[in-house]
Amino acid sequence: MQIISDSFKDVEFGEAENGQQAIEAVWTKTWDVVLLDITMPGRGGLDALKEIKKTRPNLPVIIVSMHPEDQFAIRVLKLGASAYIRKDCAGTELVKAVESAINGTPYITPGLAQMMAKHIHGNQNDAPESLLSDREYQVMRLIATGETVKEIASDLNLSVKTISTYRTRILEKMGLKNNSQIMRYALSRRIVAADES
Repeated sequence: MQIISDSFKDVEFGEAENGQQAIEAVWTKTWDVVLLDITMPGRGGLDALKEIKKTRPNLPVIIVSMHPEDQFAIRVLKLGASAYIRKDCAGTELVKAVESAINGTPYITPGLAQMMAKHIHGNQNDAPESLLSDREYQVMRLIATGETVKEIASDLNLSVKTISTYRTRILEKMGLKNNSQIMRYALSRRIVAADES
């Protein structure tokens, strides 16, 4: 966060170790901008974003993530995020995103603008993963990284039965038969990287 403190003097920071702590911090104090990571422990960034937007709809939330834009950016913008910034280019892009968020406008990176143009023209709508809910997409990614249903349930603070139900829906919606096919599909579409699986 050095670049933020260098760019915005007299900034007060707060930190949270997981999604639930981030939500609680938003409830207990007034913030100008919230930065969330998609892969926060416990309740992840998507859950935290939904909860924050439900209780504080006008509070700007910027998602900062190691995942490429094509995996989550459009989803988080639809959920109300002000920007999606990749960690590997978070320097000046993050400063621009914070400035835009403070001024009440979303920030779209050039790469995301191209992707959104393709999405609008229908190139992305045919992808089977576009049929998945946000939670199903999250579970599919975790399955594709090799996590078991029990591990995913623990990660997301949900029951094994609930994760099994999501898995069944994922297989049905995507026309796949098992976890191996989910892994192959996710690798081929770059939903997960080879070193994650």
